[in-house]
Amino acid sequence: MLDLLKITNDPELARRCDGLAGMRLFVDLERIGKAERQAGRNTYISNHQIDDIGRIKSELKHTRLMVRVNPLHDGTQAEVEAVLAQGLKQGKGSEADLLMLPMFTSAQTLRRFIDIVAGRCPIVPLLETADALACIEEWISFEGIEEVYVGLNDLHISLGMRFMFEPLACGMVDHAAAVTARQGLRFGFGGMARMEEGLLPGRDVLAEHLRLGSHAVILSRTFAYHRRGDDTPFEDEIQALRDTEIRLASRTPEQVEADRVRIAALIMTVADKLAQPAVPTPVPDV
Repeated sequence: MLDLLKITNDPELARRCDGLAGMRLFVDLERIGKAERQAGRNTYISNHQIDDIGRIKSELKHTRLMVRVNPLHDGTQAEVEAVLAQGLKQGKGSEADLLMLPMFTSAQTLRRFIDIVAGRCPIVPLLETADALACIEEWISFEGIEEVYVGLNDLHISLGMRFMFEPLACGMVDHAAAVTARQGLRFGFGGMARMEEGLLPGRDVLAEHLRLGSHAVILSRTFAYHRRGDDTPFEDEIQALRDTEIRLASRTPEQVEADRVRIAALIMTVADKLAQPAVPTPVPDV
């Protein structure tokens, strides 16, 4: 069963997620540089605050909490201390909470962050730069890492690609998954829309997670418990995903491979369309 990661600072949603199996809550503090590098894109930039960590943590009895901090900067030490003071559990495995480091570009940067955390919380490197992917063999064995998460949005920008799922079609995510598996670590990637929604439908994203042995995926904003024009309960959306997960897990190896080929072709078709210049809307004569 995949961990389903939901980004939220809403205590009510946190309580509801805590009642569902296989969920993980995600408080997102990342701000530095994000608006600039994702300018003009329909992407999520959080307004979460340090105090949200404690507010969400206090609602959780079963669910782990992950916190994404800013990229390594002069204030990282103080930021990590403030985050840990909000009550993240220490240790390893299913009883511990998690710290995520975004936008690192070298093994040295990740090592500096690990030294700051000093074993007080498991770490999730967010692999979302071409440089981090290129040097994965250098840092994958660092002590303190529990899971590697591939952030496809910034990664595809860093690689100069057109569509966020292109690294999946090109085998780059396969490589990261294989390196992580050899190290015995957990692995996750991307974001996932509801099963029949998205330029790459959620069902196809889920199929690729199962093919690659993934352990975690971030749920997109389409998974919402207050959704304009749609009164489908959040819990029903999660159940639909879980039902699909069970069906996809029963595929034969031949079906898995056929899905991989079809999904890769679909990704490249979408990428080609996104690369085409927009056609101006004709202006009628008056």
